Amino acid sequence: MHNWFECKVSYEKILENGMQKKVTEPYLVDALSFTEAEARIIEEIRPYISGEFTIADIKRAHLSEIFLNENGDRFYRIKVFFITLDEKSGAEKKTTAQMLAQASTLKDAIAVLEEGMKGTMADYSIGAVTETALMDVFPYTVQEQ
Repeated sequence: MHNWFECKVSYEKILENGMQKKVTEPYLVDALSFTEAEARIIEEIRPYISGEFTIADIKRAHLSEIFLNENGDRFYRIKVFFITLDEKSGAEKKTTAQMLAQASTLKDAIAVLEEGMKGTMADYSIGAVTETALMDVFPYTVQEQ
Protein backbone atom coordinates (compact mmCIF):
# COMPACT_ATOMS: atom_id res chain seq x y z
CA MET A 1 0.00 0.00 0.00
CA HIS A 2 1.24 3.45 -0.89
CA ASN A 3 1.40 6.43 1.45
CA TRP A 4 1.32 9.55 -0.69
CA PHE A 5 2.49 12.92 0.57
CA GLU A 6 2.05 16.24 -1.20
CA CYS A 7 5.24 18.27 -0.76
CA LYS A 8 5.43 21.97 -1.64
CA VAL A 9 8.87 23.18 -2.71
CA SER A 10 9.74 26.91 -2.71
CA TYR A 11 12.60 28.24 -4.78
CA GLU A 12 13.74 31.07 -7.05
CA LYS A 13 12.74 30.23 -10.62
CA ILE A 14 14.33 31.96 -13.59
CA LEU A 15 11.59 33.00 -16.01
CA GLU A 16 11.87 33.06 -19.81
CA ASN A 17 12.55 36.81 -19.77
CA GLY A 18 15.52 36.31 -17.38
CA MET A 19 13.75 37.64 -14.26
CA GLN A 20 13.75 35.63 -11.05
CA LYS A 21 10.51 34.84 -9.27
CA LYS A 22 9.90 32.95 -6.04
CA VAL A 23 7.55 30.03 -6.73
CA THR A 24 6.06 27.23 -4.67
CA GLU A 25 5.34 24.06 -6.62
CA PRO A 26 3.58 20.90 -5.35
CA TYR A 27 4.98 17.41 -5.91
CA LEU A 28 3.70 13.98 -4.86
CA VAL A 29 6.03 11.53 -3.09
CA ASP A 30 5.50 7.94 -1.95
CA ALA A 31 6.95 7.55 1.56
CA LEU A 32 6.33 5.85 4.90
CA SER A 33 6.41 8.98 7.07
CA PHE A 34 6.60 12.77 6.93
CA THR A 35 10.34 12.55 7.66
CA GLU A 36 10.94 10.14 4.80
CA ALA A 37 8.75 12.26 2.50
CA GLU A 38 10.94 15.29 3.23
CA ALA A 39 14.14 13.31 2.59
CA ARG A 40 12.77 11.82 -0.63
CA ILE A 41 11.54 15.13 -2.08
CA ILE A 42 14.91 16.75 -1.36
CA GLU A 43 16.68 13.85 -3.08
CA GLU A 44 14.31 13.88 -6.09
CA ILE A 45 14.22 17.68 -6.57
CA ARG A 46 17.92 18.51 -6.04
CA PRO A 47 19.01 17.63 -9.65
CA TYR A 48 16.32 19.88 -11.16
CA ILE A 49 16.72 23.04 -9.08
CA SER A 50 19.87 25.12 -9.04
CA GLY A 51 20.35 27.22 -5.94
CA GLU A 52 18.59 27.03 -2.62
CA PHE A 53 15.13 25.65 -2.04
CA THR A 54 12.95 24.96 0.97
CA ILE A 55 10.21 22.47 1.71
CA ALA A 56 7.29 24.78 2.48
CA ASP A 57 4.66 22.18 3.37
CA ILE A 58 4.09 18.44 3.57
CA LYS A 59 0.64 16.92 3.93
CA ARG A 60 -0.91 13.53 3.41
CA ALA A 61 -2.58 13.01 0.05
CA HIS A 62 -5.53 10.67 0.51
CA LEU A 63 -5.36 8.79 -2.79
CA SER A 64 -6.60 5.27 -3.34
CA GLU A 65 -4.88 4.74 -6.67
CA ILE A 66 -2.59 6.50 -9.13
CA PHE A 67 -2.64 5.79 -12.84
CA LEU A 68 0.56 7.02 -14.48
CA ASN A 69 0.71 7.58 -18.23
CA GLU A 70 3.99 8.61 -19.83
CA ASN A 71 2.12 10.51 -22.58
CA GLY A 72 0.45 12.82 -20.06
CA ASP A 73 1.88 16.11 -18.85
CA ARG A 74 -0.78 17.00 -16.26
CA PHE A 75 -2.32 15.29 -13.25
CA TYR A 76 -6.07 15.04 -12.68
CA ARG A 77 -7.77 14.21 -9.37
CA ILE A 78 -10.78 11.98 -10.00
CA LYS A 79 -13.52 11.37 -7.45
CA VAL A 80 -14.87 7.85 -7.93
CA PHE A 81 -17.97 6.40 -6.30
CA PHE A 82 -17.91 2.62 -5.79
CA ILE A 83 -21.47 1.29 -5.80
CA THR A 84 -22.33 -1.67 -3.58
CA LEU A 85 -25.63 -3.21 -2.52
CA ASP A 86 -26.48 -3.55 1.16
CA GLU A 87 -27.68 -7.16 1.41
CA LYS A 88 -29.94 -6.54 4.42
CA SER A 89 -31.81 -3.46 3.22
CA GLY A 90 -31.26 -3.85 -0.54
CA ALA A 91 -30.24 -0.20 -0.82
CA GLU A 92 -27.37 1.09 -2.93
CA LYS A 93 -24.38 2.33 -0.98
CA LYS A 94 -21.77 4.65 -2.47
CA THR A 95 -18.19 4.68 -1.18
CA THR A 96 -15.98 7.57 -2.27
CA ALA A 97 -12.37 7.16 -3.42
CA GLN A 98 -9.91 9.76 -4.71
CA MET A 99 -7.67 8.72 -7.59
CA LEU A 100 -5.02 10.47 -9.66
CA ALA A 101 -4.58 10.08 -13.42
CA GLN A 102 -1.74 11.45 -15.53
CA ALA A 103 -2.99 12.70 -18.90
CA SER A 104 -2.83 15.55 -21.39
CA THR A 105 -6.52 16.45 -21.36
CA LEU A 106 -9.56 15.91 -19.18
CA LYS A 107 -10.94 13.43 -21.72
CA ASP A 108 -7.66 11.49 -21.67
CA ALA A 109 -7.74 11.42 -17.84
CA ILE A 110 -11.09 9.65 -17.91
CA ALA A 111 -9.76 7.19 -20.53
CA VAL A 112 -6.65 6.50 -18.38
CA LEU A 113 -8.86 5.86 -15.34
CA GLU A 114 -11.19 3.55 -17.28
CA GLU A 115 -8.22 1.62 -18.70
CA GLY A 116 -6.77 1.23 -15.19
CA MET A 117 -10.12 0.10 -13.77
CA LYS A 118 -10.75 -2.39 -16.59
CA GLY A 119 -9.73 -5.47 -14.57
CA THR A 120 -11.86 -4.66 -11.52
CA MET A 121 -15.22 -6.23 -10.83
CA ALA A 122 -16.52 -3.26 -8.86
CA ASP A 123 -19.28 -1.02 -10.18
CA TYR A 124 -18.23 2.62 -10.10
CA SER A 125 -19.18 6.04 -11.36
CA ILE A 126 -17.08 9.16 -11.82
CA GLY A 127 -18.22 12.02 -9.60
CA ALA A 128 -15.71 14.74 -10.51
CA VAL A 129 -12.51 15.32 -12.48
CA THR A 130 -10.26 18.24 -11.50
CA GLU A 131 -6.90 19.30 -12.89
CA THR A 132 -4.29 19.61 -10.12
CA ALA A 133 -1.26 21.87 -9.83
CA LEU A 134 1.06 18.89 -9.26
CA MET A 135 4.34 19.20 -11.15
CA ASP A 136 5.47 15.55 -10.86
CA VAL A 137 4.86 12.29 -8.99
CA PHE A 138 7.71 10.27 -7.45
CA PRO A 139 6.61 6.70 -6.67
CA TYR A 140 8.79 4.53 -4.46
CA THR A 141 11.20 2.39 -6.48
CA VAL A 142 13.73 -0.13 -5.23
CA GLN A 143 17.14 1.16 -6.27
CA GLU A 144 19.58 -1.38 -7.63
CA GLN A 145 22.99 -1.40 -5.96
